[in-house]
Amino acid sequence: MAHKKKSRINWKLIADITNGYKRYLVLGCAAVLLHIVFSYTIPLVTSFTIDYAIGGQDISMPAFIERIVDDLGGHAYFSAHLYISMLLIIGLTVLNGSVSFLRGRSISYAAESSAKVLRDKLYAHLQRVPYDYHKHASAGDLIQRCTSDVNTVRRFISMQLMQIVRTVFLVGIAGTIMFSINVKMTLISLCTIPFLFFASYFYFKKVRKYFTKSDEAEGKLSSTLQENLTGVRVVRAFGQQQNELKRFTEKNTQYSKISYTLSRLMAYYWGGMDIMSYAQTMISALAGIYLAATTDTFTLGNVVLFSTYTGMLTWPVRQLGRVLSDMGKATVAMERIDEILSVPEEQEPGKNLTPPIRGDIRFDNVYFGYDSYDEVLKGISFSIKAGQTIAILGATGSGKSSLVHLLQRLYPCSAGHIYLDGVDVNDINAAYLRKHIGMVLQEPFLYSRTILDNIRITDPSASNDDVYSAARVASIHNVILGFEKGYDTIVGERGVTLSGGQQQRVAIARTLMQKAPILIFDDSMSAIDTETDLSIRQALKAARGQRTTIIISHRITTLRESDRILVLDQGRLVQEGTHEELMAADGIYSHIAHIQAITADIGQTPAAQKGGEQA
Repeated sequence: MAHKKKSRINWKLIADITNGYKRYLVLGCAAVLLHIVFSYTIPLVTSFTIDYAIGGQDISMPAFIERIVDDLGGHAYFSAHLYISMLLIIGLTVLNGSVSFLRGRSISYAAESSAKVLRDKLYAHLQRVPYDYHKHASAGDLIQRCTSDVNTVRRFISMQLMQIVRTVFLVGIAGTIMFSINVKMTLISLCTIPFLFFASYFYFKKVRKYFTKSDEAEGKLSSTLQENLTGVRVVRAFGQQQNELKRFTEKNTQYSKISYTLSRLMAYYWGGMDIMSYAQTMISALAGIYLAATTDTFTLGNVVLFSTYTGMLTWPVRQLGRVLSDMGKATVAMERIDEILSVPEEQEPGKNLTPPIRGDIRFDNVYFGYDSYDEVLKGISFSIKAGQTIAILGATGSGKSSLVHLLQRLYPCSAGHIYLDGVDVNDINAAYLRKHIGMVLQEPFLYSRTILDNIRITDPSASNDDVYSAARVASIHNVILGFEKGYDTIVGERGVTLSGGQQQRVAIARTLMQKAPILIFDDSMSAIDTETDLSIRQALKAARGQRTTIIISHRITTLRESDRILVLDQGRLVQEGTHEELMAADGIYSHIAHIQAITADIGQTPAAQKGGEQA
C-alpha cells in the first residue's frame, strides 16, 4: 500500500535532514554552475583560436570581447601570441578543477551530515515507538533500513541530486550557445536527445519495481543471517546447520535472481544508450564537416565546438537513465524509511506525572489481550504493600509475564486500572515509571562490553565498590574474580562467553544497580542451581529495605518464602496466600509442589510440619 501511495521522492524528508546544511548544497550548486561555465568556455577559446587566431576569419563575438581583441591588435596579435590562448585554456582548466573540488567537498559534507541526521532520527524514533512494534518487526529488516537504505539516500543527495542540477545547467547553457551560432547544426547535434530522454524514462519505469523487490529480498536475507548468528547455539545444539544453510541459500538465491535481472536490464540500457550516444557524436561530426566544406558560414572551429558540445551534452543525458534508476532506488529507500518514521511514537495517555514511588501496587479488575487474540488476563485484582515480596506461579501462557509488562506499561490494559502508590500508571510518565521498576528477564541481554560496564550500565557513574556490592548480592562476585581479567572480561554478544546462570546473575546485579523501589524477577533464576538461588534470595532479603519485589518462577523453593503467592491459571487469579496456606489448600500450588518432589521440609503437610516442630 505504501508503495502505491507514494511514488515520488520524499522532498519533505530531504528538506528535513538537510536542514542546517542547505548552504553547502547551495554552494555545491554554484560550483556546478561555474564548472559548466568553465567547461563550455574552453571549447569557445579553442574555436576562437582555430578560426580567428590561426585561420584569420572574422567571427561573431560579444561587443565587449570584440573591443578587447581589437585593442590588443586583432588577428595579427593573437596569431603571433598563440600562448595567450594556451594560458587561457590552462587557467580555465585550473579554475575548473578548483570549483570541481569545491563542489565535491561541499556536496559530500552535506550528504554525509544529512545521512548522520537521518540515522540519528531513525534510531531515536525506534527508541520511542511502542514496545509492541519491536515485537512484530524483523531486526534484520530494521538494520537494513537504517544502514543500506540510509546510504542510498546519502548517494541520492551527493550524486543524483547534483547530477540533475548539472544536466539542467548543461542543456540550458549549451543549447543557448549552440543556437546562437547555428540553429540547423544545433538541431542536428541534438536530434537523438529526445530519444535518450524517453529511453531513460522507460528504463526507470521498468527497473523501479525490481529495486523494490531487491530491497525487500535484501531485508529478508539480512533477517535470516541475523537470526542464524543470534541463535547459533540453538542451531549447533540441534544440528540444524544444513537446514539453516539451505534456508539462507534460498533467500540468497532469490536476492541474486533479482539482482541478475537488474544487471541484465542495466546492460541492455547502457548498451543501447552507448550506441545512441556514439551515433549522435558521429552524426554531429559528419554534419559539421559537411557544412564547413559546403558553406562559408560554418567554420572548422565551429565543427570542433559542436563536436565537443555534443559529447558534453550526450553523456550527461545518457547518464539520466542511471540517475532516474538511482532515484528509483532512493524513492524505495525513502518509502521504507518513512514506514518507520510514520509509526506513531508512544504517547502519554494520562497526566504525565512524576510522583514519588515507594512500591504500593494495586491491580483493579485488569483485562488484557494481544491484538485480536483471546484475553490473556481476565479480571485480575490484588494489592501489594511497599516492601513486600510477592511471588507469581502459573503454567506457561497463564499471563505471568503479561502482568508485569502491564505494570511497566509496555502494553496498555484492555480494561481495568493499575495503581502505583495510589496513582494510575497511565498518569505516570513512562520513562519515569520504568526507571523506578527494575526487571530481570529469563534470557537477559548482555552487551559486548566488559562485565563491569554491563553491570553499571544503568548507572554509569557508579563506583567500583557499588558494582562489587551488587555482584555479591547476585552471587557472581567470586565467579568474576575467577576470570583472568576479572571485571574487565569482555562479554561476547548476548553473553556467549558466560553460562546461562552466570548471565542471569550478571543481569540481577545490573538491575540492583538501578536502585529501583520495585524489582521484578521474571523467571530469572531458572538457570541457577538451588543453592545459589537460596543464596541470592537471602542476600536480596537482607538488602531490600523497603523495596517491593515480584518473583515469577516455576520453582516452589524460590517462591515459598515470599510474603504472598499469587497463582494464575488461564489468565485468572485462582489462588492467593502464603506458602503454608496454599499447601494446606487443595489446589494448583500444592499439586505443583508435590509434582516437583520437593524436600521433606517443604513437602510435609502442615500437620506433619506441626508434629515435627513439636518433636
